[in-house]
Amino acid sequence: MNAIKQITTLLRQLGNSIKLNIPVLMAAVRKTGARLKPYARTFLAAVQHAAKSAIPVFKRLLASLRKSFVKYRTLYLLLLPLFSIVISVKILHTRYYGPNVAKTFTLFIRDNDNFEKVATQLRAQGALKNTKSFEQFAAFKDYDTHVKPGAYKVQEGWSNNQLVNVLRSGAQTPVMVTFNNIRTFEELSGKLARQLQSDSLTFLHHFKKDSVAIQLGVTPETLPALFVPNTYSLYWTTSPSGFLTRMKSEYEKFWNESRKLKAKNAGLTPDQVATLASIVQEESNKNDEKPVIAGVYLNRLRKNWPLQADPTIRFALGDFTIRRVLKAQLAVDSPYNTYLKAGLPPGPINFPEISSLEAVLNYRVHDFYYFCAREDFSGYHNFAKSLSEHNRNARKYQAALNRMKVYK
Repeated sequence: MNAIKQITTLLRQLGNSIKLNIPVLMAAVRKTGARLKPYARTFLAAVQHAAKSAIPVFKRLLASLRKSFVKYRTLYLLLLPLFSIVISVKILHTRYYGPNVAKTFTLFIRDNDNFEKVATQLRAQGALKNTKSFEQFAAFKDYDTHVKPGAYKVQEGWSNNQLVNVLRSGAQTPVMVTFNNIRTFEELSGKLARQLQSDSLTFLHHFKKDSVAIQLGVTPETLPALFVPNTYSLYWTTSPSGFLTRMKSEYEKFWNESRKLKAKNAGLTPDQVATLASIVQEESNKNDEKPVIAGVYLNRLRKNWPLQADPTIRFALGDFTIRRVLKAQLAVDSPYNTYLKAGLPPGPINFPEISSLEAVLNYRVHDFYYFCAREDFSGYHNFAKSLSEHNRNARKYQAALNRMKVYK
């Protein structure tokens, strides 16, 4: 502290010495101008005098600094490596805790993927500003030996620490899985495979196992009733078994007490509602007309009439492209042939949408027992109370098909 005070005193003396000579310098400058030459010697003399006065002060200042360094040499030698450490820590902190993720995207890591595959995917995505620093930090935190599968939404601006922590914890981001307008398990499996990790064959083989349906408390024929088409939040790694468990849970949520009561009042079980809804869905894509069609089929069921639903023939034949069901096709031997078998078929012929399920639960009460597609191909139907009226409607539609040269 004494050395610092001495340095301060010397600096103050130096300043005072210069300050005392400033008036002389300024006076000499003012007297220059037109008479510069006569006063040049005076100006130079003043400068020299100021310099001579300052030199001793400078010498004492340098001596004091040398004495201070000798006295505090040990402290300086300790501070120098400490300063180096601080700089190194700052660099490492920026390297591992500063922003490194260059863009927002979803990283998909499959079962059995190793760290090299993860790093390769990150490089291919151009996801990181500095891939090497990520690899080093991942090894430091042992992530390179603890890779976990999943879909991870990586955010732009994340540090290596944030990225490694998320990936190492397995905290994957749910994906939104949507399925609708599905007729077969093959179609469903294909759609799920495009949104989840498992491939379509893995899904299909699981869905087709009779033991799987039995474990869920349904029959293989009524299994489609468990699937309520919608959008669901799932983990990308959800297995076929896990997916079915979720569908069972969603099925139980959908069939609340209110809907169960409506089904009971219609004389149906929930699975029968799904079966009838699947037929209604094949008959029309007009939601405002579906409750009317449901009412027709319920009227026929109550009289124990065959449903005579053309969609069940298409299902039995395995061909939904048929536009015109022919008489020969009505003889197909199948429990789904509602021309030959009274009542509902064994199970749904597709995966009925919520709108179709609600149409059956809220069916329209009326006296119609027949319906036929309109001849204008609008997608709507002509409804009839009697067979003779229905036959007239059918002839008009058949004539329209003939004009369009639709024979099958």
